[in-house]
Amino acid sequence: MALPRVLVLVLAGGKGNRLELLTETRAKPAVPFAGVYRLIDFPLSNCQHSGIADVWVSVQYQPQSVSEHLANGRPWDLDRTTGGLMMLPPFQGNERGGWTEGTADGLWRQAELVRGFDPDALVVVSSDAVYKLDYREVVDAHLGSGAEVTMVTTEVAADDAARYGIVRVGDDGRVADYAYKPDEPATTTATNEVFVFSPRPTLDRLEALADEVGDDGLEDLGSHLLPAQTGDGAARAFRFDGYWRDVGTVTSYWEAHQDFLAEEPPLDLDEHAWPVHTRGGRHSAARVLDDGRIENSLLSGGTRVSGDVRGSVLSPGVIVEAGATVVDSVLLPGVRVRAGATVTRAVIDDRVDVGGGASVGGDGDITLVGRGVRVEDGAEIAAGARFPDPESD
Repeated sequence: MALPRVLVLVLAGGKGNRLELLTETRAKPAVPFAGVYRLIDFPLSNCQHSGIADVWVSVQYQPQSVSEHLANGRPWDLDRTTGGLMMLPPFQGNERGGWTEGTADGLWRQAELVRGFDPDALVVVSSDAVYKLDYREVVDAHLGSGAEVTMVTTEVAADDAARYGIVRVGDDGRVADYAYKPDEPATTTATNEVFVFSPRPTLDRLEALADEVGDDGLEDLGSHLLPAQTGDGAARAFRFDGYWRDVGTVTSYWEAHQDFLAEEPPLDLDEHAWPVHTRGGRHSAARVLDDGRIENSLLSGGTRVSGDVRGSVLSPGVIVEAGATVVDSVLLPGVRVRAGATVTRAVIDDRVDVGGGASVGGDGDITLVGRGVRVEDGAEIAAGARFPDPESD
């Protein structure tokens, strides 16, 4: 029996405003994670290990940052003569051209392309979470259920539930209620932004909804499509109990890095049976020099440490000079922390130069320093600050 024809649509077009300075000059899926990876590496690696070779990536905001990383898709075995990786940029030429205004709107704009491919199942995933999941297992459960959509669900903290689509699931696995980012969540069961759709009925429903909402637009999947499918009893849940962490905010991004500094990290990124692949191999080995001290940290290739680094993640090319201290922080590629400087509970973006004797962050909220800036010698950036201040002239 032939395997079902599966198409994966990776949503990589959003600006990611909640990541603030980290997404000023790059798309959210291109944000580095755990030193050498990018966020989009996780869904693409899931596709590879799930045996799914037809992957379309919808890009819009800062598309070059995603396209440069993906290239021809070789790290994920997507460089194929037939099928493989395809980029879907905004387009003009018909009534569905133009900028995408939400995930459901984007799916509607690409509807004819999806219909032409004629998949048995359409898997729609975001690229702002860290997890491992066999998408084909979810597809098999979906095709056997008769549902129009299967929502992969996970449990989240009660004080964080309002950030997600929240569902109530019946004993039979049917989704009895769906609320998109509710002010008062009824449960802590959230969709983790992996959906398997039956393409034809879903696209037909989108057409009808587009006519109903008119100029207001289809917006996100949770705005009209998923509530309509749930209301008609056409939605099922697939419970996921593994590690899943949304990293769409500065705080959650920092917290996810702390997860991977544990003695037993929640995911083995080098697991032989399911490694997370990325485009890389361009850096030499990390070096800890005579005065360097490392404690409970991740060091990427090309890092040079002569100072004190504790509980931190250092991306490729980071330099921590003698007498500098980095504690509980995430340093993205090319950061330099000069002698006598201290960085505490901070996320420091690409190519930032922290001047000698400067103090960045402290106890309290996470501090964020934007890409490519120079922190002057002896400067003090308070805990929880954003530098440069995005609201300043």
